[in-house]
Amino acid sequence: MLIVHHLNNSRSQRVLWLLEELDVSYEIRKYQRDPETMLAPPELRAIHPLGKSPVIEDDGQVIAESGAIIEYLIDRYDTGRLAPLPGMPERLRFNYWLHYAEGSAMPPLLLRLVAARIATAPMPFFARPVARKIADRLQSSFVDPQLALHLEYVDNELAQTGWFVGGSFSAADIQMSFPMEAAMARSGLGDRLPHVAAFVERIRQRPAYRRALERGGPYALG
Repeated sequence: MLIVHHLNNSRSQRVLWLLEELDVSYEIRKYQRDPETMLAPPELRAIHPLGKSPVIEDDGQVIAESGAIIEYLIDRYDTGRLAPLPGMPERLRFNYWLHYAEGSAMPPLLLRLVAARIATAPMPFFARPVARKIADRLQSSFVDPQLALHLEYVDNELAQTGWFVGGSFSAADIQMSFPMEAAMARSGLGDRLPHVAAFVERIRQRPAYRRALERGGPYALG
């Protein structure tokens, strides 16, 4: 039985969704974040040395990293429905979005979250103005411009067909769902991203997405 080590409010929700789309049987082992640090519990380190999620176990193999997991599941269980077959012209575009999600889309979103936490973190009163100034400078001079650049690029790409690869839904859309949902919740640019907003609304209507939520539990990135 394939096992998904699932952390609440995490990228592992995408793995559950993909498995539901593929109609593959799986078992969930759930873990909860520390409510103060928002870090994964130490129990996950018994599964993988980095102690992060998602991690899956299948046929004795332990596989981490969302992109690697999606590639593995597509190669093993898909028949060309959720990804262009190797050698097809759109396979390169599929691979691009699979890696862009974590390599380019997520870093500015994470930096924005870090800057916000620095500005509101508990600290001696005399240090607060300095910390807030640093956080504001980081956000205004680097994070927000990068975030706008990437999200406007993605919005323009989605304007073509509404999906990331060709004119139909694929596993690339599943991989891109996490940064797009995070962008709508955290970027403050939602009114400038009509195609991203439509994409997020569209994926949330998919039956497999909803089944994954029912099995994985509450999921909120706001």
